[in-house]
Amino acid sequence: MYIDENSKVVVQGITGEQGAFHTQLMLNYGTNIVAGVTPKKGGQEVAGVPVFNTMKEAIKETGANTSIVIVPARFAAGATRESLYAGILITCIITENVPVFDMIQLVEKASKKGLHLVGPNCPGMLIPDKIKLGIMPGDMCHYGDVAVISKSGTLSYEITKAIGDNGIGVSAYIGIGGDPVRGTTMKEAVEYYSDDPNTKLIVLVGEIGGDEEEKTAQFIKKNVSKPVIAYIAGKSAPEGKRMGHAGAIISGDFGSALGKIKVLKTAGVCIADTPWGIPSLIKDLI
Repeated sequence: MYIDENSKVVVQGITGEQGAFHTQLMLNYGTNIVAGVTPKKGGQEVAGVPVFNTMKEAIKETGANTSIVIVPARFAAGATRESLYAGILITCIITENVPVFDMIQLVEKASKKGLHLVGPNCPGMLIPDKIKLGIMPGDMCHYGDVAVISKSGTLSYEITKAIGDNGIGVSAYIGIGGDPVRGTTMKEAVEYYSDDPNTKLIVLVGEIGGDEEEKTAQFIKKNVSKPVIAYIAGKSAPEGKRMGHAGAIISGDFGSALGKIKVLKTAGVCIADTPWGIPSLIKDLI
């Protein structure tokens, strides 16, 4: 989604421990990282990648068009804002604990400028065998024609690896994150991959809380002809208790797993009872 092997990536926070660690892993995967940005650290190099003080400098010198933000939460809004003002097409925010009010402002700014955000609190994006923009394992799968869109990071790793272990290729993996306010939504990701000629089937990994799966189901019912499989985590979660993500909380019937499953079924989505049942369902549908 919006990235490919030609994307020119800049790592914001590249000189930090996590930034440097994941920069090396992304480089090992083959990601075209052309620059890093850390204020007051310009002129250094990390794993052979030049470091700049600002995004504008990095873009001017390297032509970067994609960013991944790996900075502490208190700096995440500022780093993302700098990326948006510099005109980066897609900014992937790995950082967790980004304040909701900051994200409201950032999402609005991105929308006004026609730019795209993924995250925060997400594992990132992967086009297997081509580009890894994130912190997910790089050996989950190989390239194919199934898109995986997930609110849950760890669960989606297990599901994507199960898909790969069954000899099924993945056209794209996108971890959108589970915070209540974020950039790319599940509906937007489904809309993109429903039009992607390289994708024949879409797998959704949802969870309790909010109404995102319900909105996605409405879109699928009216607009998507490709087969869609969904797994919804949290069927046994107690009411009123947050489970994992900030957005994963139910109140009465609102946001419940059973409610989401019902709406998705009505939209023609095939529901997986377990994460590991997804590969067999894929084989039945394509």
